Amino acid sequence: MSRIRGCFQALAKARRTALVPYITAGDPSPEVTVPLLHAMVDAGADILEVGVPFSDPMADGPVIQAACERALAHHTSLRHVLEMVREFRSHNSTTPVVLMGYLNPIEVMGYTVFAEAAGRSGVDGVLTVDLPPEEGSKLVAALRQVEIDPIFLLSPTSSDERIRRIAELASGFLYYVSFKGVTGSNRLDVAAVATKLERIRAITALPLGVGFGIRDAESAAQIAEMADAVVVGSALVKRIEALAEKPDEINASVGSLIADMRQAMDKRQFRVTGSD
Repeated sequence: MSRIRGCFQALAKARRTALVPYITAGDPSPEVTVPLLHAMVDAGADILEVGVPFSDPMADGPVIQAACERALAHHTSLRHVLEMVREFRSHNSTTPVVLMGYLNPIEVMGYTVFAEAAGRSGVDGVLTVDLPPEEGSKLVAALRQVEIDPIFLLSPTSSDERIRRIAELASGFLYYVSFKGVTGSNRLDVAAVATKLERIRAITALPLGVGFGIRDAESAAQIAEMADAVVVGSALVKRIEALAEKPDEINASVGSLIADMRQAMDKRQFRVTGSD
């Protein structure tokens, strides 16, 4: 069983929603990343989403674009990111790690070479933002050979037919983008998310993660009532940016927000489910 599937099964049994924080690897400098991954787990993260820096992150707003620029200024490459995951794995063999990025660095490395290197490093899932399902079969096949879950995005405009096609290709979980736009916006419409998730659940049994627009403990708790995973990125990356010149303070600041979100999510779900 994959680490991602095992994580969702354990959380479902406990009637809890996964908290999935995102950071850009190498931001604000490469030596910060691995200790921060461990700090996020200690603060309550269930799955880690690690961004691969890219020069043209088209789905991301200015906050994560700037994070990519800071990481690239240190020449953080895809191979460096895999080395970071390998280092993280030397002290944590249980927390799932998902790489999130764009197709170009993977194509440069080669699908098979990338998949095998990612498997050796301990990567559990890969989300390639600009890879449509119609063009994803070769990468998906390479990932499945090393038991890595291919993860795809769904949007508010995804039709039932497209949801079905993506769900057939994906494994691990599906990532629902909560609104039409880029990361970092505050335009979260909880009611609209709930309606769309109902439609998606009628098509697939894969766990559903929701990201974009989740910025604080309250918004995380609201989404936790309806999703299998809450993904938070820009709110954390803003804290990293603010402390770029004080890297020793980053772990505590990011960990504090994650802990607040985890506590709020658990309190809200306790009221909803009445679990002990």
